[in-house]
Amino acid sequence: MNPLLQTKQLCQSICLDNLSRTLIREGGLQRLIDEDGISGVTSNPAIFFNAISKSPYYQNDVTRLKSAKTAAEPLYEALVIPDIQAACDLLLPEYERSHGRDGYVSLEVSPALAHDAAGTIAAGLRLKGAVQRRNLLIKVPATPAGLIAIEELIAQGCSVNVTLMFSLTHVDAVARAYVRGLQQLVDGGGDPRAVKSVASLFLSRVETLVDKQLESMGGAALALRGKAGVALAKLAYRAYQRTFAADEFAKLAVHGAQPQFMLWASTGTKNPAYSDVLYVESLIGNDTINTVPDATLAAFRDHGKAAATLETGMNDAQAHFDALAGAGIDMHQVGEALQVEGVKLFEQAFDQLLTLLA
Repeated sequence: MNPLLQTKQLCQSICLDNLSRTLIREGGLQRLIDEDGISGVTSNPAIFFNAISKSPYYQNDVTRLKSAKTAAEPLYEALVIPDIQAACDLLLPEYERSHGRDGYVSLEVSPALAHDAAGTIAAGLRLKGAVQRRNLLIKVPATPAGLIAIEELIAQGCSVNVTLMFSLTHVDAVARAYVRGLQQLVDGGGDPRAVKSVASLFLSRVETLVDKQLESMGGAALALRGKAGVALAKLAYRAYQRTFAADEFAKLAVHGAQPQFMLWASTGTKNPAYSDVLYVESLIGNDTINTVPDATLAAFRDHGKAAATLETGMNDAQAHFDALAGAGIDMHQVGEALQVEGVKLFEQAFDQLLTLLA
């Protein structure tokens, strides 16, 4: 059997880390849904820059909008919102079949708002209103301002994909913001059953930075390379299980609230010395999501092995984190540095996209 479909049988969702009009109009996304069981799509400014700069299907709309003297950012939204809507429509059967567990499409607020809580809340609600699809996730970064926005968006019944998480500190803070938002929603008489949230933990970027630090140390530290990303995900999943088994969430679950699923992001292996399906094969488990780029999707379809691996080796994961700490690597500081870098990279991609459109 196709290992992607086997993974779905193991209660992990596979989402595509890509979106374009070419995928939609030429049937590629529908084939991935039908043949591989793809149950979600995520997008970001870098993905849309690649799509708009290469796909011929945007040119007529770009010409029309430019002739109307549409500014760059509204022009961008006018181009991508129809793509998001079309992807939501293709995934709506999965959303309905799974009763809201799967079938979501993610749209990111402007990265320029990463440190602006009020601006993020306003943009998230505006984009939700513009897309008008039940299976939309608004992407918000896990920055301090983003945490405030996440809580308020959830409280207002807006489903959220939390992005740019790189540490267990981020995992804990995001889960707490989600639970607080749900509590406000329930206290205000809202229905939490219509709210979905996923927490996107970036893995290969963590691996790259930790490996770089280990290589600078040399000697025995070199034996610790290539394990930080998987260990981080396993420990994050253990934290997820504890948070959503606690009494605080149990009271919300009575009202139909869903746990905030962990999502493995940045799962394309960057070091060619490691398996090209490292962050897929090692992290298959219940009620999780893996968002994979095209190359990783193809690799796992071709030679991946599907098995319930996420909850194995938890003690080894903790031992590895302890060994990294013993070597002088502070995983909290690694996460903070990567989040700052991630915000800058997203801002650069967005600026590049707006420059292209202008």
